This record gives sequence, C-alpha cells and structure tokens, in this order.
Amino acid sequence: MIDRYTTREMRAIWDPQNKTQRWLDVEIAVCEGLEHYGFIPAGTTQAIRAKAAFDLDRIAELERETRHDVMAFVKNVQEHLGEEGRFLHYGITSYDVVDTALSLLLRESADLILQRVDALREVIRRRAREHKETLQIGRTHGIHAEPITFGFKLAGWLDEMNHNAARLQQAREMIAVGKVSGAVGTHANIDPRVEEYVCQKLGLGVAPVSTQIISRDRHAQFLMMLAILAASLERFATEIRNLQRTEILEVQEYFAEGQKGSSAMPHKRNPWNCETVSGLARVVRGNVIPMLESVTTWHERDLANSSVERIILPDTCALADWMLVKFTDILDRLIVYPENMRRNLEKMGGLVCSEQVMLALIAAGMSREEAYTAVQRNAAKAWSGENFQRAIEHDPVIRERLTPEEIAHCFDIQRHLKHLSHTFEKLEI
Repeated sequence: MIDRYTTREMRAIWDPQNKTQRWLDVEIAVCEGLEHYGFIPAGTTQAIRAKAAFDLDRIAELERETRHDVMAFVKNVQEHLGEEGRFLHYGITSYDVVDTALSLLLRESADLILQRVDALREVIRRRAREHKETLQIGRTHGIHAEPITFGFKLAGWLDEMNHNAARLQQAREMIAVGKVSGAVGTHANIDPRVEEYVCQKLGLGVAPVSTQIISRDRHAQFLMMLAILAASLERFATEIRNLQRTEILEVQEYFAEGQKGSSAMPHKRNPWNCETVSGLARVVRGNVIPMLESVTTWHERDLANSSVERIILPDTCALADWMLVKFTDILDRLIVYPENMRRNLEKMGGLVCSEQVMLALIAAGMSREEAYTAVQRNAAKAWSGENFQRAIEHDPVIRERLTPEEIAHCFDIQRHLKHLSHTFEKLEI
C-alpha cells in the first residue's frame, strides 16, 4: 500500500496492528465456541480474553525462528497467558484464522468502498440535476453526432455507478464468509457447530465447504468487481480529459491559486487528477489476473496464493477507495463552460440536425435513399465550410418537399431533448 494513493480510513483497515487484532478476534471466538459446546474447560475464554496480547516486533522476532507467521503469532500470544494458553489455536489450522480474519478485512473494505460509491453517486446526481438543460454536442467516434445535455451525460454515469454499487454489494456478500474446518476442511478435529458459532459471532456466513482455505473464486469475484468499478472511473475521467482539450474546453478540473501545471510552461492547466485515475485503473485491472490464477490450487492447498494476496488484496482495495475519493472531488469542483458547449454545438451550422431533415423528407414522401442522398449532398457543403441550414433552405429538391417552416422545425434543438425528463425520472434525479 503506497501512502500517496491510500486514504487514512483504508490504511487503518489493513494496518498490521489491525490485521493481527483480527487474527486474535478469531482465535478468541474459536475458544468461546469450544467452551460453549464443552470441548474446553469453562472459564478458559474469559481467562484468555483478559490476558491475551501481542507485539508485532516480538512476532517478527519469533517468525525468524519459526518461519511461520501464524505460529509466531500464536507463540507470542501464549507468552501472555498461563495454563489456559494451551487451548489457544486448539483443533484448528492457520488458515482457519487467516482466511476468516481476511474475510473480516475484506468486508470492512467493501463497506468503506460502498460508502465512497454512495458519495460519488450523490455528487453525480446533484451535478446532473444542475446541468439537465445545459446543451452540449454528443460525439461518436470523436465526431459531432447529435445534441445532448451535460446533465444527460452525467445521468449515464449515475446509471453505471448504480450497477457498480449492486455488483459490489453482491461481491461483499460473497466474500463475507468464514471457515473453521481444520487442515483439509473435514472438521476432523473441530466440531462444525464451533465453526457456525464463530462465524455467527463475527457476523460472517459459513463457507458450506472448504479445503484448508476458502475457495478463491470468491476473492476473484471481489477483485473483478473492483476492476469494473475502476474501469468506470477511468471512463468518466477520460471523458473529462477529452472535454478539457484546449480546442474543446467544455469542462476543466478545478485549478487552485498557486497551483502549477508545468515546470516549463506557465500557461499549462492539465487534467492531471483525471490522468492519475486513468493510470491507477490500469493497476487495478492488472491485479485481476494474479487473483484469477490463485483460484487454482494444488489439491487441498498450496502456498502460491499467499504471497500474491498479501500484495493485491490490500493494494486493490486501497486504490479503488482512493480513486473514488479523488474522482468525487474532481466532479464536485469541476468547472463547466456552457457557452463553450453551445459554441461547439453550433460550430457546423446545424449539421447535427441532419437526421431530422432526412426524417422530414421521408415523411413527406421521399424514399429513405433519396432523402439520405439529398441531405448528405448538403452536409458535404457544410464540411467544406458552408452553413448547413442555409444549404438545406436553398436546395430545390428539398424545397419541393418541405416548407420553410418545416425546415426551421428540423433545426429546433429542443426536439432532441423532448424526452430528457424520461431518463431523469427513471434515475430519480
């Protein structure tokens, strides 16, 4: 986890002290479950809970000896306990602790990320409402297509973030399971009732079946949902980057007083925040592949997934969280230039209304091919610099079919927006 791209809240979740505390939480819950069903003496859990403690430096020292992080942890906790310490880690294996604790960390991370998603959705909704009527040219292939509004563009972003919220919620439920089933998952030395007790105590579901570990398809799904989320944020950021181009300049990232855009060019105002979001999305997507490969294990367990997950699980959660916070701030303070949007919309002299003219000609009796040809002939003049609407008004073939009033009606921009409220109502904007 790189501090530059990690929020304080996400760092606290994955902090080694918090991670190790979750291990201890699981160990104590196991003791409680064992005692509840009479497998260890009454009062054992209370004694362990009262004195259990750990020290990260001491664990690191013991790990150099044991070459095993969980055994080093168990030995360190037992150093703080008396006779009752013999029942710590009783009948379970390392990954009963590690995987169950990992699920707690991932669930907590998912909850934080979902909070960030909600915050972004609220900003999108507010800004979409603000710019519902702000006219803008829609573009396909980077070329002018037909009129939209900036609010309509944002409505599309809101819908996509709604999808992300639903997917993440599903992935959160998938990952929020624990296992206390022993070395190969058969409950050979631990009663299944204890597993159910522990998971209920920790607010987790129970994996219906496990090997030494919880099946990694769950973790892969979670990372893939984060990757899709990152892809959405990159799409939004890329749109802002394109709209901030000097020759377009329909929006601009907030530029603070005293901010510098370039060490060499004092005039520069670059969309660097959006560029950072785009760059980090590549890292998040890249983390999906090793997680997918970790779904495969040799028999009931190998260690190939462990090193991978120590990196990509906290890092991916951190990056997704940071990107959401960053992009929410970008959009919240985004500068919008309605006058530039209008200027760009009108740049080709009404060329973007070509379909309306074609449809009017078809309605007036022309075949589709004839109508398309007539409109395209005049569109070619507009690409050469003529005003498209005037070219249409002076075309004798078109004037035979359409009155001046009918032609003027074709160039009424509001015709393109007559169903705008339909979209906004469906999204509850």
